[in-house]
Amino acid sequence: MMQEPIVVQPALAAERFVLRPLRMSDAGLIEMYTADRRVAEGTRTIPHPLPPGATAAFIARVLANGRGEDIWVLDGSELGHAEVLGLVSLTRMERAQSEIKYWVAPAFWNTGYASEAVAAIVAANPQQARTLFAEVFQDNPGSARVLTNCGFEYLGDAEAFSVARGATAPTWTYLRKMG
Repeated sequence: MMQEPIVVQPALAAERFVLRPLRMSDAGLIEMYTADRRVAEGTRTIPHPLPPGATAAFIARVLANGRGEDIWVLDGSELGHAEVLGLVSLTRMERAQSEIKYWVAPAFWNTGYASEAVAAIVAANPQQARTLFAEVFQDNPGSARVLTNCGFEYLGDAEAFSVARGATAPTWTYLRKMG
């Protein structure tokens, strides 16, 4: 039986779920959700269609030592919700900055879960960032509202490549100064 590596990453409390470190046992639900074209096209890196083994490889990469990205699962199981509602991540950048990314499964859209997850990460500031950055595709105004609800300010327009879209798409960039 394969043991999961020890991840030194704090679990964070939110009102309706716990943000906890990713586990290999999350692969099935993550694969089911990210196989949805709408989820994949809302990200830069999730391919569509999702290749076999992609989710397990993603989790193994995240759990590896020396990673620059911390990922939390929105786990609602303690309150009778799904074990995986979505993911939120922080990627370390230079000069005490981090980039936040998130997605929530379509069944839980318009529930406030994304705002609650981002707010919990902002409150905890687990990477002790001075500034948080975020980027959303312009055809996803719901994700932009999540950021503004959590105190992020609009910085400007840009564009980013989306693997699922197979193209570059316009984005809005946001930042939040911490402390």
